[in-house]
Amino acid sequence: MKELLRTTDPTAISFAKALLDGEGIDCFEFDVNMSILEGGIGVFPRRLMVLDDDLDDARTVLVDNGIDLGR
Repeated sequence: MKELLRTTDPTAISFAKALLDGEGIDCFEFDVNMSILEGGIGVFPRRLMVLDDDLDDARTVLVDNGIDLGR
């Protein structure tokens, strides 16, 4: 698995997941429990992961829809 997106913005994660789902690309959200434990103050980022083979396609989908991957 490869990291596609790391952010403290839960709306960015939700938007990215919806876009990837629409393209048939499986994605997995990591660090959700850590984010909940810190009380929702947004200190710990969540990571959106994809399969190695889907990384290039997933990056293209997000960038084409205005999500900054910071790379």
